[in-house]
Amino acid sequence: MCAPAAAPLYRGDKLSVILVDVAAYPGFCRVIWHAHVKEISDLSDAERQALNDAVNQVELALRAVMAPDKVNVASLGNVVPHLHWHVIPRFADDAHFPDPIWASAVRQTEAPMLVARRALLPQLSAEILRRMT
Repeated sequence: MCAPAAAPLYRGDKLSVILVDVAAYPGFCRVIWHAHVKEISDLSDAERQALNDAVNQVELALRAVMAPDKVNVASLGNVVPHLHWHVIPRFADDAHFPDPIWASAVRQTEAPMLVARRALLPQLSAEILRRMT
């Protein structure tokens, strides 16, 4: 997390937003705090508000562009103890719905649906950048 695997869609002074390369979940984003902290309670009130605002803007962009049935927002940090939030568009036909994406798959999303959702990624990237700047 200290060195994101993907080029950021947005990079600010305090945080970055990246698109996570998970084939079954086009639009999966991660909001990553730059400073190495483990918990949201390690942030000042102003920093916490900035992080929450960023997560909210990413969710709004996902809803505007991809129109998911639900958006999951999660901060775990069990594997990578660096403060980051997963912002994941969820669809009733996705492989794990309604369970978390880390659960066992219950179906396979039809390929044409995944292709259609991937086609929205350039628009999503532009919308996130617009909302974050």
